[in-house]
Amino acid sequence: MELVTPLLATLPSATQTVTPTSPSPGSTTPPPSSVHPFPPPAPPALHPPGVGVFAGAEDHSSANGDANDGEDTPMHVEPQQSPPHSTRSRKEEPAPEYDVSEESRKAKERQEQALQQVLLNRRAKALAVPTNDAIVRSRLRSLDQPITLFGEREMERRQRLRDHMALLDSQGELDRYLTSTHAFAAALADDGAAKEDERMEEVQTVPFFTEGSNELLQARIELMKYSLSRAASRISRMKLKRENPDEDEDAELDYVLQRMSQISMNCSQIGDDRPLSGCAFSPDGAILATSGWSGATKIWNVETMERAMTLRGHTERVTSVAFSPAENILATASADRTAILWGLDGSCLRKFEGHLDRLARIAFHPSGAYLGTASFDKTWRLWDVNTGIELLLQEGHSRTVYGVAFQCDGSLVATCGLDALARVWDLRTGRSILALEGHVKPVLGIDFSPNGYHLATGGEDHTCRIWDLRKRRTIYIIPAHNNLVSQVKYEPYEGYVLVTASHDNTCKVWSARDFKPVKTLAGHEGKVMGVDVTGDGQLVASASYDRTIKLWGEKS
Repeated sequence: MELVTPLLATLPSATQTVTPTSPSPGSTTPPPSSVHPFPPPAPPALHPPGVGVFAGAEDHSSANGDANDGEDTPMHVEPQQSPPHSTRSRKEEPAPEYDVSEESRKAKERQEQALQQVLLNRRAKALAVPTNDAIVRSRLRSLDQPITLFGEREMERRQRLRDHMALLDSQGELDRYLTSTHAFAAALADDGAAKEDERMEEVQTVPFFTEGSNELLQARIELMKYSLSRAASRISRMKLKRENPDEDEDAELDYVLQRMSQISMNCSQIGDDRPLSGCAFSPDGAILATSGWSGATKIWNVETMERAMTLRGHTERVTSVAFSPAENILATASADRTAILWGLDGSCLRKFEGHLDRLARIAFHPSGAYLGTASFDKTWRLWDVNTGIELLLQEGHSRTVYGVAFQCDGSLVATCGLDALARVWDLRTGRSILALEGHVKPVLGIDFSPNGYHLATGGEDHTCRIWDLRKRRTIYIIPAHNNLVSQVKYEPYEGYVLVTASHDNTCKVWSARDFKPVKTLAGHEGKVMGVDVTGDGQLVASASYDRTIKLWGEKS
């Protein structure tokens, strides 16, 4: 209270009057009137800023002065509030305007479009799209869209339906579309159920499976007998070789690899006026056959590389050639949708007709009694060589079937196609027992190893894959070439080496033990279309787009 008391003493009393001062001479200020229209202003605060004083503080201090003598009385202090800012005095300044350049506007539009596309993709991924291709086609038709485009696959067609449904979802019309679609599907289901009930009421006379011919039944019985005996002999031979202490498989393999690493070009010959498509050795290795785009198949003497004869019978280019392992005959496949069986005397023994599109590759069964053909009509067929009857028409690939190969036992056949898939079939039952998925592009070459359980495939993804049929998977991926692999061939007797041909103008020899490169056969000026190895593994033949055939072997 000592601080407040002196301040209060300086304040004027309530009865004190303020005498106005007289104006100085020469002043223009008018004298004050006797009655002022406004009350006098309040006296200025004499206490420090931010410190408030209670009214009646003097009475309180005087009344309690004796009681609180020598003690400090607590004082209530109120914080001083700053006066609010006047909004009228301050004018809001308008936000500055900027000129947006044309590039910035376009960049913003691109960003918005990208954001919309991301949102559309998210919606598309969240949608449930049918996997049945027939349903996908019907829904595309209901959206007034083409049910298929040129070269469009099933998955691409499904993705196109997904994109259209996502667009409808962004426009808010998906629910209406699904409602109408479900109603239509329910009506079809009711109609189908009614027809099914009517059909079940009748006596069922048509079997639910496709009956095979008697010739196919007899062929499967013969195939079973042939394959069981061959498999038993192969397994017994492998056991004897493994248990025989005098047999050193690694040493034998090292010898073969050492010999193959030293092979070189022995001969180069112009094979045709147009590019060559394939080549094949006879079982004894004395004859070489080449097929070409000119529609002719030529027979060559391997020792002298002189042309022995020319086989003409196809009206389009010849796509493949193969020798029978049992007889002195050969077969050719052509783009004219036919295959022809030839004798070594040049006679046309038989013609196989039935495919709806051009043929790709051809192969003989190990028994020599059957012929397998692969075609661009998405099927492969099995023919009886002796009668020319079509025993089996097999579907299973979604695109062109390009290659076909038989297992050494004769019980299995493998096919590959442009659907990036290889399939293994059991000839004794006609079933597809394995679907080998791994290639990301079309598979063009396929061949079985003589051990019976390894399968090699080569494709447009520049790789060669080795499959183990016992494990049902890939055991090794060979980054083989810088371009597509056109054909793969095992050495026919023991399978110690694998040869690949490619459109990078080279052939390569690989070890079948660890799949390491042994030799690169470079010399062609065009892509290599076909390759083959003799039964004893002494020679390798290659046919090229540059119209030449080359023989590779040890220097004599």
